[in-house]
Amino acid sequence: MTAGTSLILNKKLQVVSGTAVQEKNTEVSKSQRKVCRRQQPETLPDFLSTLPPILARVYSTRNIQSAFELDNSLNGLLPYQGLKGMDDAVRLLVVALQDDASIMIVGDFDADGATSTVVAIRALRLMGYANVSYLVPNRFEYGYGLTPEIVDVAQQSKPDIIITVDNGIASIDGVERAKQHGIKVLVTDHHLPADTLPDADAIVNPNQLGDTFKCKSTAGVGVIFYTMLALRAALRDKGWFTTERPEPNLAELLDLVALGTVADVVPLEHNNRILVAQGIARIRAGKVSAGLNALIKVAGRNAQQLKASDMGFSIAPRINAAGRLDDMSIGIECLLSDDEVHATAIATQLDSLNYSRREIEGEMKQQAFNILDEILKSETDNIDEPSSIPAALCLYQQDWHEGVIGILASRIKEHFHRPVIAFALSNNGSKEETLKGSARSIQGLHLRDVLDEVSKKHPHLIEKFGGHAMAAGLTLKKKNLNEFKKAFVQQVDKHLTDDKLKNILLTDGSLDENEINLDMAELIQNAGPWGQNFPEPVFDGQFDIIEKRIVGEKHLKLVLGYSGAGSMQQNTIDAIAFNVTDESWPVDVSRVDTVYRLDVNEFRGNRTVQLMVEQIEPVIS
Repeated sequence: MTAGTSLILNKKLQVVSGTAVQEKNTEVSKSQRKVCRRQQPETLPDFLSTLPPILARVYSTRNIQSAFELDNSLNGLLPYQGLKGMDDAVRLLVVALQDDASIMIVGDFDADGATSTVVAIRALRLMGYANVSYLVPNRFEYGYGLTPEIVDVAQQSKPDIIITVDNGIASIDGVERAKQHGIKVLVTDHHLPADTLPDADAIVNPNQLGDTFKCKSTAGVGVIFYTMLALRAALRDKGWFTTERPEPNLAELLDLVALGTVADVVPLEHNNRILVAQGIARIRAGKVSAGLNALIKVAGRNAQQLKASDMGFSIAPRINAAGRLDDMSIGIECLLSDDEVHATAIATQLDSLNYSRREIEGEMKQQAFNILDEILKSETDNIDEPSSIPAALCLYQQDWHEGVIGILASRIKEHFHRPVIAFALSNNGSKEETLKGSARSIQGLHLRDVLDEVSKKHPHLIEKFGGHAMAAGLTLKKKNLNEFKKAFVQQVDKHLTDDKLKNILLTDGSLDENEINLDMAELIQNAGPWGQNFPEPVFDGQFDIIEKRIVGEKHLKLVLGYSGAGSMQQNTIDAIAFNVTDESWPVDVSRVDTVYRLDVNEFRGNRTVQLMVEQIEPVIS
């Protein structure tokens, strides 16, 4: 293990450290997930009976309770009146308009924060606010949230009001500093609040105590969008809008709301699906902002066929790259731009940053897997057995990039199906060395709750923390790292049973021969939007191998054959399995077990169906 690296890996609370690990070309073995089919109800509800059978089958296992939940029109949006604190927020902003007050938006340095910032700026300006600016803390100088230090920076511009977007619910000291400067504060956030709230002039957060808004999973961009809807309604009632000052159509901002919602990987409950579906519909219809359109182009996506997954895997990483490696103001300026040439130039810069991010991530990932490979081999009898892998993984290496540890934690979590915290040294000017940690969880472990438990039992360990069930961030002194790891794993042990540690791949069953076609792929594609807690359908099945080859050095490209029961004719279909090779397969293998998604492949205007393989194993006869 390289100097500065430490980790705790198992339920015995053993701290492991050692000498340098030699670089390897191989990664830690990743066990195949156990494939299980989703349990189908014995009878389908009546409202599903009119749908194509495949959709009825899929929706019945996605907790859809009524036909209303399949309606993605704007009429189905929850009313803003359910959000606690909205009246106070609107009153504050109405008075600000009357007084021609200056407003500063303070955002977060991820895609949700960037889109939230842009939605706030665009909406306020459309409604007649003349003095609106923004400030996003640089990750490496100020860290996350409305800190006292970032308030001091904001004070240099003399704002009358600060509006936080996608942050602020934990900023007790920052809000206090703003009050000392005579600045009013409106907090809009969606992160889980602690027992004590900041003393802001207004707080809008669906997760605060006493809030009756049903969609608790609303992203930060959704919270500020709702705040702007409420403000517009109040201004309408006051007769603010006239022929010369027309009422804005805030639906024009839904492309950004959709992007931020998908990027933050919040559960796609019905209300979130409406926001995403409406935003995607506008993009497909060409009603998209210049900045987002430029990002779609540099990412090589087709705006007319855009999917939620394109936003999550292609667009959002390019915006996030600005906050990870440089400054999120680059991403915000791209999304604020109304000039196609200017937007394209910034989008190209973001694309370059994302390329650099991938290279850094690749190096860090290889280092992490080399470390884990050696240690897990020494700690376990059989690394390929999921039960032999420890319940929690914490990693630190002194030269890791602070902006990339979140992605690293995600990759390790996906690989091992374990909660992971990756740490990096923070350059925050503190006299004592400080670490920033980025945590990712698996289903069954609420990360923020576990960190809260650790913080209450060991108040000296964590400097600050925040987040959600599946993702969180924390700061601690380097000298407390090993003690924190022990405390963290102790809490994880209390929550994660062996069953929760089993990596299960759920499928929607198999498809008949006549269901594997372009029409079916398009039907499923348009039946979403699919995403977190509303997963895109995946199917299982066996296929004959007609052709196979490695492309891009690490991806398996196949032509697969299939036929129906009793059929003498075999059909073929293209398939791609990313980050999979056939090196360990028997030479004479002719058939494979697969778990796959139906996908539409576009090439030179030609649309064909292909299989996106999630898992593949040779059938050994």
